[in-house]
Amino acid sequence: MIERVIWIVLDSVGMGAMPDAEDFGDAGANTIAHTAEACGGLELPNLRSLGYGNIDGMQGIEPTGHPMGAYGRLAECSRGKDTTIGHWEMTGIYTRKPFPTYPHGFPGEIMERFLTETGCQGYLGNCTASGTQIIQELGEEHIRTGYPIVYTSADSVFQIAACEAMIPPERLYEICRKAREILTGEHNVARVIARPFIQEGNRYIRTANRRDFSRKPEEKNLLSYMKASGRHVAAVGKIEDIFAGVGITESVHTKDNMDGLDQTLVYMKTISSGMIFTNLVEFDSGWGHRRDAEGYGAGLEAFDRRLPEILEAMRAEDLLVITADHGCDPTYRGTDHTREYVPVLWYSKAAGFHSGRNLHTGESFADIGQTVASLFGLPSLKIGKSKRMELFHE
Repeated sequence: MIERVIWIVLDSVGMGAMPDAEDFGDAGANTIAHTAEACGGLELPNLRSLGYGNIDGMQGIEPTGHPMGAYGRLAECSRGKDTTIGHWEMTGIYTRKPFPTYPHGFPGEIMERFLTETGCQGYLGNCTASGTQIIQELGEEHIRTGYPIVYTSADSVFQIAACEAMIPPERLYEICRKAREILTGEHNVARVIARPFIQEGNRYIRTANRRDFSRKPEEKNLLSYMKASGRHVAAVGKIEDIFAGVGITESVHTKDNMDGLDQTLVYMKTISSGMIFTNLVEFDSGWGHRRDAEGYGAGLEAFDRRLPEILEAMRAEDLLVITADHGCDPTYRGTDHTREYVPVLWYSKAAGFHSGRNLHTGESFADIGQTVASLFGLPSLKIGKSKRMELFHE
């Protein structure tokens, strides 16, 4: 029945604080609702037509009378609110213990090894910081010394920023790979991230050459099962990085959301079966962390305008899934992710698809992965409940 899944993650587009949000310091967060309020409303006719505004608990988006899709929201059962934990859970990986974070910077023994094993003569920073701010603060000293800028956030990340004229991207990636080898055991952070930037006058601007070097997920997950069954798993955006290549058969990195959609459409023309797994990171990196509500709203509307291209390119044997991996409320305090429910839309042109079905609230992001596993006859995942019977009449 279903031969191909197009799975699009709107990175950080959450829809309201989960019951345990206060434990994460996120009580009252609501990425979609607060973005809509800050923008004086959002024009999302195509998402609405699929049922976006009909989801239980959705605020800021008007419901429609006859949704074409099935719709619901999902809670995160893993202990985290970052990209890696969110995506891993979708594919059936439960993270019981949060990844390590470093609110006071990385310990001396780690940084000593960093210098010894990377060959760097020194480093700047080693603190918690906003990536766009720290390059303004330390950019001049970086240009003078050539030392990379090391920083982290509330997430489990070891980030290394460098001007491309001082440390070319390939050399920065090499440094990151060494850091990834160092950060093991109790210091096994979720991601080491390369953050290249350029100098324009007195300003420093990040480029699209970011790369993430993630800790490896366990092999028993949806992507590995897909690949082992001989199916395509095409990764668009940072999906390959999030899964450290595990379960991926082909991939393409992207510079922004629109490029991500372009590459998704290319794969829809060239891959006839399996899965196309896309992450649109600009919501998170470009607007959420920067607390740019107007940019966030404009980004949602831009995605909505492109959505008909995806729908028109779909075949009868396709299933479209649109969801998110956490929140990043652009009106909230700080610059970090927020612990939120995520929306999920399902759509297919298959004759047996149940349009207009309200799936209410799922207990895990893995409901998506479990559903896909069921549709393809793959091994059951450790977590998640399949929605196959609710979605299709067989």
